[in-house]
Amino acid sequence: METKKKYRTGFVLSGGGARGYAHLGFIKALNEEGIFPDIISGTSAGAIAGSLVADGYSPDEILEFLSTGNRLDFMRPTLPREGLLQISGFIKMLKDHLRATNFKDLKIPLYVTATDINNGKVVYFSEGNLIEAVSASMSIPVLFQPVTIGKIQYVDGGVTDNLPVYPVEDKCRYLIGSFVNPVGYVEKLSGLINIAERTFMLSMAKEVAEKKEKFDLLVAPPDLRNYGILEQEKAEELFIVGYKATKEKLRDKSIRKKLGLFP
Repeated sequence: METKKKYRTGFVLSGGGARGYAHLGFIKALNEEGIFPDIISGTSAGAIAGSLVADGYSPDEILEFLSTGNRLDFMRPTLPREGLLQISGFIKMLKDHLRATNFKDLKIPLYVTATDINNGKVVYFSEGNLIEAVSASMSIPVLFQPVTIGKIQYVDGGVTDNLPVYPVEDKCRYLIGSFVNPVGYVEKLSGLINIAERTFMLSMAKEVAEKKEKFDLLVAPPDLRNYGILEQEKAEELFIVGYKATKEKLRDKSIRKKLGLFP
């Protein structure tokens, strides 16, 4: 007999920079089917989306206030000592919109994945200061400076766990994942930022193959390979890609049956 799980539905959201807007379309499509998360686990862009959903915002509300600025509103060039860009704009956005300042104040339980580079290990935050944890989770190495919490420096959770199913896999009746980092052929790369971005993306691509069997539904839109992780200005397009890909998956009768949905 199957042991009763603590939560009905868990959402797992990967990292992926601006491609994370597809998470919002993914969540909207699920919400339209009456599927809402009881717990969320996210890395990087997935931690941003996850924290705002856990704070009570709808996907459309999040898209509206995240897509109003351009790339420089969120990421500004800096002297390349520890990172090429600053993420102060993202931190300001979180401070402006997150009503919860601490994990315990969220409406939905949340795990945020980051990488402790001093000890070389993955860390799953679920308590303490929310904005610090999300900031640490999205600090892509080389592109952004590490975030220091206490005496430890943290970088993007995608370095060690880009599809963070581990914190929730034994806690949920249904596991639903959104992976926004498909990789394919790229004809030409130029510039340090583009090369750093591509290298980081390739290091995270193995996650789907290793973990897909753990999910009742995993959405990984192949069209996302056409978008860079810094293309903030493509927010609405990325949202639609995630929405359409999820809608398509939910037409599959076997998936609907697995999730307990009506035909």
